[in-house]
Amino acid sequence: MKKIRKAVFPVAGLGTRMLPAAKTVAKEMLTVVDRPLIHYVMAEARAAGIEHFVLVTGRGKTAMEDYFDHHIELQATLEAKKKNEILDQLMADLPKEGEISYVRQMAPLGLGHAVWCAREIIGDEPFAVLLPDMIMDATPGCTRQMIDAYEQTDGGSVVVVEPVPAGMAHQYGIVALENQEGRLNKMTGMVEKPAPGTEPSNLFISGRYILQPEIFEVLNDRKTGAGGEIQLTDAMLKMLSAGSPYYALEYDGKTYDCGDKLGWLRANVAMALQRPDIKGVRAMIETELKR
Repeated sequence: MKKIRKAVFPVAGLGTRMLPAAKTVAKEMLTVVDRPLIHYVMAEARAAGIEHFVLVTGRGKTAMEDYFDHHIELQATLEAKKKNEILDQLMADLPKEGEISYVRQMAPLGLGHAVWCAREIIGDEPFAVLLPDMIMDATPGCTRQMIDAYEQTDGGSVVVVEPVPAGMAHQYGIVALENQEGRLNKMTGMVEKPAPGTEPSNLFISGRYILQPEIFEVLNDRKTGAGGEIQLTDAMLKMLSAGSPYYALEYDGKTYDCGDKLGWLRANVAMALQRPDIKGVRAMIETELKR
């Protein structure tokens, strides 16, 4: 079984749920406390042992390339002012030379198309996919849990799932399971937005995947699905139907969907409350609630 060394981050989306801010700021660069979203997701992957980061970008996304690069003037200024703690943190967050690659998705043709755009860099090895607008708050991190689960399988693919909110299954992609025992179970199918009462389980597909490279062959036919886009779930379902093993992992943690305004606000509060260097957050929230 090959080690999971590479991860794909589809960051070319338009961020329509975060307009009007997303007109000028890539949604992945919206800050949660004092770090952009993409920082949290990349840090999660790095902590899991990912060695190569592939960002599938689009028009207006160059700020991410600048963020993960040296800022010579800023570094020199911090050094001159002896702000060594801040400088050390900035340097520690930078990827090493050759660790990060950028691929341009020339048109917004869907998540499946974004993943397909990374095929030449990924090559013939299994890889992770992390949706950059999902902060998965967990210890160990969600990607680490996913890789650990993958190493218990027979070399199939792994999809992270979570319990669906009551009465909301019709808004999500729901997995069908061979059994529902423990946190890792073999999948028998996936149903996109099932009619109320017909959902095969209470678990929906979240924002983390481990996929086999054969998925590129399926995506290569560029077949469109819902919304006229090339859907990753369609390609996964085709592989599953052909006998490729897929597993659903119910990870242990809490998810913040930062592609949604309320989810982004919740993430800011939750992350701020965890920061020992930011004092008085809880008191500030309580004060605002009393207004």
